[in-house]
Amino acid sequence: MSKTVLITGASSGFGEACAIHFAALGARVILSARRQHRLDELQQKLSEHTEVHTLTLDVRKRDEVAAAIANLPEEWQAIDVLVNNAGLALGLDAAHNASLDDWDDMIDTNNKGLAYMTRAVLPGMVERDRGHIINIGSIAGSYAYPGGNAYGATKAFVAQFSRNLRADLAGKHIRVTNIEPGLAETEFSVVRFHGDIDAAQNVYKNTLPLIADDIARCVTWASEQPEHVNINNIEVMPTCQTWSALSVSKESS
Repeated sequence: MSKTVLITGASSGFGEACAIHFAALGARVILSARRQHRLDELQQKLSEHTEVHTLTLDVRKRDEVAAAIANLPEEWQAIDVLVNNAGLALGLDAAHNASLDDWDDMIDTNNKGLAYMTRAVLPGMVERDRGHIINIGSIAGSYAYPGGNAYGATKAFVAQFSRNLRADLAGKHIRVTNIEPGLAETEFSVVRFHGDIDAAQNVYKNTLPLIADDIARCVTWASEQPEHVNINNIEVMPTCQTWSALSVSKESS
């Protein structure tokens, strides 16, 4: 694979796994994240296999994103694949008790950050008439659960934004894919519970969840399909997870 791939949120979890898989395929990778030391460690690891460029930035900051893409070295500007992976869940409280700061962070990262990065990279793809945008959504965007209020809504945005991108790009040789993972064990729950390791580990207790490598395989598989094949959506859950019955509250008369 002689492509240039930009991955946001590349310092851990799905993003790091995607970087490792793309590098193994021979792609040149641009690693983007806020934690410079983690990017440096990953760059050192991957540089044995491929060319690596790093971008230390916060996708929530529109001007920072635009400047980072505009100022890429010339040899890195032709981005073939954008993996919009940066995202997070915060809190699991019911909406009437939820933190508005948490809601702001999720909307700013999962929605606005994804939109900023897409808008910065997409014009180049359109000009070259080639490219692939792969967004990391979630089954939470399709299936509601208690405490998933703002997080699920942000991932519903990712799903619809992905579909609308496809509509806008009709007639262009640019593909758009939305990957929707279910229960997956990464740093996700540690972040959700604000660093409470015990609470995070309890989410996966007595389960065999997805891991980052599973999602990276989905991402690279979608990217390796023939150019005339667009994988619109991949919904993936571990075998231990399935849909639940609809909730019905019964009140005594």
